[in-house]
Amino acid sequence: MPRAIDGSKRKDRRKKILKITKGFRGRRSTSYKTAKEAAIKSLVHGYVSRRDRKGDMRSLWITRINAAVRAEGISYSRFIEGLSKAGVIINRKALSNMAIEDPSAFKTIVETSKKALGA
Repeated sequence: MPRAIDGSKRKDRRKKILKITKGFRGRRSTSYKTAKEAAIKSLVHGYVSRRDRKGDMRSLWITRINAAVRAEGISYSRFIEGLSKAGVIINRKALSNMAIEDPSAFKTIVETSKKALGA
């Protein structure tokens, strides 16, 4: 029985890697060995970046809230402290959206926070 040297599994594995690296520059898209290294690296970077995005978004929300509460005459840290003392449980994403889309409701929350700090 003749020995199979270029079987479908091997071909499929190579095709899968070359499909991932389609659009890469130079040998990174055509040569299997370099394409495999480029694919692994790009998939790792994608995985890490998806996790980093969560922290980046939280930083953006905090920056927006800080700008909105400073206009009301209070710092971000004091605002958050007041919310916790008042027992208000609302996440930063919602606070950020509220500061942009509904300033009157956000102002009410700021007043609640200030009241809790004063008491």
